[in-house]
Amino acid sequence: MDKFTQLLQFVQQVFDDADTAKKAKGIIEGILKSRSPRMSDIAREMRGKEDANYKGIQRFLVKSSPQQALLRLFQEEAAFVIGDPTEMPRPQAKKSEYVGTLSDGKTSGYWLLILSTPFHGQTIPCHAVNYSSKTINDEATSRNQHHFEAFAQIKELLGDKPLALDREFSYLELMETLVFEEINFIIRLKEGPKFTDQQGKLVALSICKGETRILNKVFYMGKIFVNVIGIWQKGFSKPVWIMTNLDARQGLDIYFERMKIDESFRDMKSLLGLEKLMNKRRDHMEKMVALLLIAYTIGLWLGENLRSTLFPEGTRKHKLYSGLFLLLKLKLTIPQHVFLPISSHALSSFASLILPVRSNV
Repeated sequence: MDKFTQLLQFVQQVFDDADTAKKAKGIIEGILKSRSPRMSDIAREMRGKEDANYKGIQRFLVKSSPQQALLRLFQEEAAFVIGDPTEMPRPQAKKSEYVGTLSDGKTSGYWLLILSTPFHGQTIPCHAVNYSSKTINDEATSRNQHHFEAFAQIKELLGDKPLALDREFSYLELMETLVFEEINFIIRLKEGPKFTDQQGKLVALSICKGETRILNKVFYMGKIFVNVIGIWQKGFSKPVWIMTNLDARQGLDIYFERMKIDESFRDMKSLLGLEKLMNKRRDHMEKMVALLLIAYTIGLWLGENLRSTLFPEGTRKHKLYSGLFLLLKLKLTIPQHVFLPISSHALSSFASLILPVRSNV
């Protein structure tokens, strides 16, 4: 069974130029086969000579813009957009232009923020942005502005969709920008933020186990009106507090949906080696991130179709394996005449996933 028989057709759904799609197909196939974003690993798995493949990848990174292709994976029907930041340790790359110091103040590395939409219990990535302490200092900017850059690039696509963000995003500058841009948001709170009521009195975020508490129209840091909801479920060591400009219970429901989706990010790291991604040039790294996220989505799509056919929903193996794990790691023996209809069905549904070419993508 050739798992990637129709891979070129998948890639052509994202890259419209035939020559670009053909070259991207070779790199994406190399990513899936090597389960690595490193150019040397990818080149080794591509067809042809390794040295020529390596140079071909470099030429592709110079001439192409896979980030634009990645944006076409944005799901217009999604209820919300997820922001997920990941620390990318690079202790051996202290001299790279975009490598700084991570949150522990010691380890060299950078941050990668992935924006994605939920889809059938998984996430479909549509954008990524990176930043570090070094790029912040070199560019006389801030981490906050890099976040804003990511949101600004898909702002027209967002419409009324809220952003579901984790605790790293609960800071005032971001809140002010979201309100100014009229972007809906759901953000889990860090410990210790200050809220006041409309008379300026401090509001304590206190709650007992088993309770749910709602605080409507309170001031965050004395400046932003938000609705806050806290819930302390049995079996949890501490409560979860959410702030939103939506109805408080609606915001909590959306955030709990966001909490269920962590398998995708685990698979990006454990099955495709996302945290190993490193290039000397920052722009090349950004393009490799986009290619890896496109490879992840195609692999996920094909793998989920394979899983649904081989291990129907409700069976033990369906729950045990993700689609991507099944595709890349399990040594399955499936006749080609059985596999091809599964792949063709996956290709047909994948084509309906892709946004048409438009001026803002």
